[in-house]
Formats: sequence, C-alpha cells, structure tokens
Amino acid sequence: MSFLRRFAILALCAVLLALSWWRSPLPPPNRDMRVSFTPIALAKTPQLAPGLTLERAWLVHGNGDDFGGYSALAVLGNGELFTLSDRGRYLRFRDPSRGDPQPRMGLFLTSEAKDKRLADSESLTRDPATGRLWVGYEQSNAIVRTDAQGRDPRAVRPAAMRDWASNGGPEAMVRLANGRFIVLAESRDGWFSTAGPALLFPYDPVAGARPVRFRYDAPARSLPTDMAQLPDGRVLILHRQVVLGVPPGFVSKLVLADPAAIRGGKAWKGTVLATLEPPLPSDNFEGLAVAPQADGSAVVWVISDDNQISFQRTILLKLRWKPVPEGKRRTREKGAR
Repeated sequence: MSFLRRFAILALCAVLLALSWWRSPLPPPNRDMRVSFTPIALAKTPQLAPGLTLERAWLVHGNGDDFGGYSALAVLGNGELFTLSDRGRYLRFRDPSRGDPQPRMGLFLTSEAKDKRLADSESLTRDPATGRLWVGYEQSNAIVRTDAQGRDPRAVRPAAMRDWASNGGPEAMVRLANGRFIVLAESRDGWFSTAGPALLFPYDPVAGARPVRFRYDAPARSLPTDMAQLPDGRVLILHRQVVLGVPPGFVSKLVLADPAAIRGGKAWKGTVLATLEPPLPSDNFEGLAVAPQADGSAVVWVISDDNQISFQRTILLKLRWKPVPEGKRRTREKGAR
C-alpha cells in the first residue's frame, strides 16, 4: 500500500473519530418541544437534472431532547411526513410550503432507555394500501414491522443480515409496489470497493421470506443511505460522501436503478441522476421519501441527520421529479456512463 493511501486511511479514521466525539451537548429533557421550519433562500429554482428540480429548502430547528438525528423518512397517507432518528425518536409534520406543518415529536417503539441497539433506526418503508411500516435497525441488523399507528411491532433478524457490520447494517430499505423488498447495507466489501451486501426479499421479510443475495455497486467514495420507488417502477437511491476537512463536509448523490435488473450473486448498479453539493443546501442527507402525484410525477423529500454535532444541521429539501421521455432518458444515461 502506498504512503498516500496509508495517509488517506489515517485521515479518514481521524475524521470519523472526530465525528464520534465532536458533538453538541445534549439538551436537558424538555417536553415543551417546539419545531420551526425556516426557508433557505435559493438563488433560483435549480434544475438538478432533466426531470428533477429542487423546489424548496428549509432549515429545521427543534428545542427538545427528542429532536434531530433523522435517518429515515416516509410519506404517510394523510399527506404527513414521518421521519425517524437513530435514537428512536419520530417527527411528524406536513408540507411546510402549504402552511403550518403542525409538527409532533415523540418516542417510537422504545423507552427512555439509551440502548442504541433498540433505537438505531436507519431505514423506513411503508405499504400505502395498509399503512404498515417497516423499520431497519442498524446495530441489531433487524427489521421491525408495525401497523399504521406504529403499534403491534413484529421483528425479525434475517439470517442473511446477521453477519453484516453492526455499524453498517440495513441503511436503505424499500417496499416495492409488487410487494418485494430491497435492503442495502451501508458497509462495503473493503476500503477501496464500491460494492456491498444487498438483499431482495420476494415478500415481507417479517413474514419469513428468504432473500436473494446480490451486491449493490455504489458510486465511488459514497455509501447508500436511503431509497424509495418512483412511479415508473425504478428506485431512487440516496448516497452520502464525506468530504475531508475541518469541519468535514458532505456531498450527496441521487442514483436511479431498475429493480428488474437485480440478479442473484451479481452486482446491481444504477445511474447518477443528480449531485447535491454547495452552493446547494448540503449536509449529511440520510432520509428519502417519494410522494407519487396523479399526473405520474412525484414529490421527492430529502432530510439530513445532524448527528447531534454542532457544525451539522437538519435540512429538509422538496424536489419535483417528472418522467423523462424514453428517447431523452437513453441519451442522458449513455452520456453519463
């Protein structure tokens, strides 16, 4: 291994160690919690890619100990957004561009006990027909299913996930419209590999489905953090890349991939649709949700995890996706390779 590679590895380790310790003091318990959504000014309405536009952005503030650390996101049937933190907390709110978001916070499937294995929710997906929720827990490599109100939890630790790294478990998960589930690990096969473990369940994993194993090949230097299905059947996968610096920064990528291309034992790869980086609002984006619209388009929501660190923020993005005609799509994907 060259000196430069050794130096890069040591530098990355130093940054990760700093992220573990450089945290803002946790506020004292406060049940009089308030959340505000402050619009972030955009120089213009940025078109990130053909068919994808950034419409609005907000800086989200909260004054309570239950606020922040959001790693998973879903759209509920009543138009609300539902996000979970890696400390077992939830935040429910409405589209801030349509008036009062009416935020509500609380504990999700956990008590005040600070056992991270029981609270580290990193992925979330929903069945729009029944309202059921599925949550992926990183430390325990478990999947928990609840009813539409977050009650009656049922859990499973799939055998295919038990050897996943405790800090690199089910970071991204989606229930497809046909009832299948895709789960992506955050861990990679090695320092310089872009591929990592992935599973395709033919039906509900909590009901005992046995998955097909494959590899997910992410863009270089990035890791998957969430995914959701678009109205045309493809999935949109959110990725995070840490940019070394003091303090470190983040670049996020949105990748389009087709579930029909998944093959057991093979690598599955998508096409980078857009990159979120300065001067666009940027942070540690970990939550992604898609709200299909009647005209075949979709609203795409993205939220960041502030990690309870002083230099990070909770940012909410509202994007608009519209299907690109097949001819233009092929031309763009060919040029992107």
